[in-house]
Amino acid sequence: MAIKQVTPQQARDILNSDPSVVYIDVRTEGEFGNGHPQGAVNIPVAFSDPARGMVMNPNFVRVVEANFGHDKKIIVGCQAGPRSNAAAGFLQQAGFQDVSNMVGGFGGMRDPTGTVIAPGWLSSGLPVSNDDGEGVSYESLSAKVP
Repeated sequence: MAIKQVTPQQARDILNSDPSVVYIDVRTEGEFGNGHPQGAVNIPVAFSDPARGMVMNPNFVRVVEANFGHDKKIIVGCQAGPRSNAAAGFLQQAGFQDVSNMVGGFGGMRDPTGTVIAPGWLSSGLPVSNDDGEGVSYESLSAKVP
C-alpha cells in the first residue's frame, strides 16, 4: 500500500482538527532538541554514529508500539522527508493502519542544486517547540518498552 503524503500545512491542519493524531519526529534526539513541530514526540528511526554515519534504530517500531496502538492516526516527519518515508513504511509493515509521511520534513527538501522542492515545517512558518520533556523525549518514550 502506498504511503500517504501530506504537506506541512496539511499536517498542521490535521493536528489542529483532531487532537488524537500524533506527530512522530523521527530525527535524532539532537535534531529534535534544536526545534521541532509543536506537539511532536521524538522516536528516532536512526542514530548518528561518528564511525558509521547513520545507523538504524533497532527498537523504532517497538517504541512506537509501546506508546501508540496500531489504530492510532500517525504523521511522521524528519528533516527533509526520506527518513520519515522509510519510517512510515516500517510502521505500515508492522500493522499500523493510518500513517502519513510529511513531505519536506522540518527543514524542507532540496534538489541537488539546493533549490527547495518541498517546503518544510519551519519555512512554512508553522509553530515550533523546543519541549523535550516527559512524554515527548525519546528517553521517556523508550522507557515504556517492556
